[in-house]
Amino acid sequence: MEISFSADFPPLSVLATAKIAGISLVTDSSLPAGSPLVLQFSSRDGLKLHGTNVILRYLGRKAGLYGCDELEAAQIDEWLEYACIFSSGSKFETACGYVDDYLLPRTFLVGYSLSIADIAIWSGLAGTGQRWESLRKSKKYQNLVRWFNSNATEYGTLLNEVTSAYVGKRGLGKPVTSKPKEREQSNNQPSMGNEKAVANREINAASFEVDLPGAKIGGVCLRFAPEPSGYLHIGHSKAALLNKYFAQRYQGQLIVRFDDTNPAKESNEFVENLLIDIETLGIKYDRVTYTSDYFPQLMEMGERLISEGKAYVDDTPREQMQKERMNGIESKCRNNSVDQNLALWKEMIAASERGLQCCVRGKLDMQAPNKSLRDPVYYRCNPISHHRIGSKYKLYPTYDFACPFVDAYEGVTHALRSSEYHDRNDQYYMILGDMGLRKVQIYEFSRLNMVYTLLSKRKLLWFVQNGKVDGWDDPRFPTVQGIVRRGLQIDALKQFILQQGASKNLNLMEWDKLWTINKKIIDPICPRHTAVLQERRVLLTLTDGPEKPFVRIVPRHKKYEGAGKKATTYTKNIWIDYADAASVSVGEEITLMDWGNSIIKEIKKDQDGNITHLMGALHLEGSVKTTKLKITWLPETDELVNLSLVEFDYLITKKKLEEGEDFLDVLNPCTRRETLALGDANMHNLKYGEILQLERKGYFRCDVPFLRASRPIVLFAIPDGRQQTSSR
Repeated sequence: MEISFSADFPPLSVLATAKIAGISLVTDSSLPAGSPLVLQFSSRDGLKLHGTNVILRYLGRKAGLYGCDELEAAQIDEWLEYACIFSSGSKFETACGYVDDYLLPRTFLVGYSLSIADIAIWSGLAGTGQRWESLRKSKKYQNLVRWFNSNATEYGTLLNEVTSAYVGKRGLGKPVTSKPKEREQSNNQPSMGNEKAVANREINAASFEVDLPGAKIGGVCLRFAPEPSGYLHIGHSKAALLNKYFAQRYQGQLIVRFDDTNPAKESNEFVENLLIDIETLGIKYDRVTYTSDYFPQLMEMGERLISEGKAYVDDTPREQMQKERMNGIESKCRNNSVDQNLALWKEMIAASERGLQCCVRGKLDMQAPNKSLRDPVYYRCNPISHHRIGSKYKLYPTYDFACPFVDAYEGVTHALRSSEYHDRNDQYYMILGDMGLRKVQIYEFSRLNMVYTLLSKRKLLWFVQNGKVDGWDDPRFPTVQGIVRRGLQIDALKQFILQQGASKNLNLMEWDKLWTINKKIIDPICPRHTAVLQERRVLLTLTDGPEKPFVRIVPRHKKYEGAGKKATTYTKNIWIDYADAASVSVGEEITLMDWGNSIIKEIKKDQDGNITHLMGALHLEGSVKTTKLKITWLPETDELVNLSLVEFDYLITKKKLEEGEDFLDVLNPCTRRETLALGDANMHNLKYGEILQLERKGYFRCDVPFLRASRPIVLFAIPDGRQQTSSR
């Protein structure tokens, strides 16, 4: 296909869509100024399409970027019509403000994934060059900038190729690029402290641009295959997002497959919550399958391999079998006849007393240096009922046997899995060969490891079963539901994971890096409120304060109108934190935030030297720039709300467990701390899940909103990347 246009007005949205979708276009920029855009199909007798939006819709349908139903397609059409406003000088900022408000609760303009609507608006902004870059740095439109940067993070290199080629030539501003040293940092493990480097990484995301070997546009099929034995955690999220990325990049299919081959660990609860977590990550898939869907075919394959002498039934006790495998000693059962093996196979199917003593092993290579090839187990008996199919089967395939079979059976072209399975890759390929199935390409990436964090579902289950946490969504857990409940935004998680890319280097990542990204997302838009700690709080009486309380309506966020308004009450007596009271001296001028200055006239103490009361006078004409102490305060009224501020620490006290080290030896004895406080009356209206900042106290997420006066609002503290914990 050939796209023809005027060099003065390159169709950035069309070119960007083609880049993202991997659609090859021959470009011709020789048309006269004012000429309509033309897409010519060289193989269709001169057939042409005219106009930006017509061509965008065609490419969008072709690339799967035109919504998932008729309603989304109609919404996208509206945005395509709206995108032209960005080229109108007088209406540019009005358009920015409209889209900024619209994006407050959204990650994408339409639905839950990228569409040509996003690309059209993104290109409209990028096409103005320096005008948008100036606004972007001003922090005036925080939601719009967040959305713009998020798309740049995931599709940055492809989008920059277009803007570099066409926007730069028009003199509308240089594309954002990083310096060589910053590029080198972003390809390794960069520090989140350098904001400029962070911004450049968000735009370029170059370290993520890697290719799947042998992949062809439209010919890729991937699978994300979690075991339903727990909730999705941050490590699984990396695998899920990498699969999503490659599926989109190559316009391929993505299967969500539940590896449900161990009924002792699995349940419908885990299946349901894994699907919820996948949706939370914004991952769209083509279909959901289960390994248990293929149990009949797997049984046939197991029996066939036994019949062909490629597998055998072994009744060696498990511990002895493990020792023999380690030492390369062949099992006494390895050379049994096919008839003997088939007879024992039937005993396993029946789960007889004899059958329960046996397992099926592949006859691979007992002398192989790679111990995973030393006759791995294919089938084991397990009389426990399966959560989907009940008691139909008494034996189940192992992951090592089922995975290559189902991958090949479902048409998977590339199996993504973490490098911890590297030694089992040869086993995977050899089993496929013995089965006579087509080859599936394994693509490795590094496992995501976090400091002070357990990612083993078996170990996480111990905390749940022993009441050490409140459940799989506990804020101390690394599960998606846990970290979201603690206040992490999914966009932050995506940026964090995509910045690492598909590197095969093993990294132990710091949580601080993730929470720093999160802070950059929530700070520009979350409302501000005030709290005073209940314990030992001190009353400050302003001798010339208002005899009658009065109220002012003020912004909940001074720099973001979308946060709304709040009512602040001004009274003669106000509450302040004890720590602030202890830090002032008689005669000192302080600033009462959102009011003005005051001079401390008297400090009253009890017989033990504890401060009980302060006396002061307003000095509103004083300069807030000259005071050392800026104090948050609350009016002495009956309208204040009770708060429970909850902080969390790591579950273990060691950054990384060594091989063979027991996590029970490094349990953190104190992982939850609750502090009672009073909050301003506006917090009556907080909703579950709402993010806010308590001035001078940090960021919080509302876990329990106001229900009644006797029950406090529960706020979970959100780390900001700078706070220290007792585990460090």
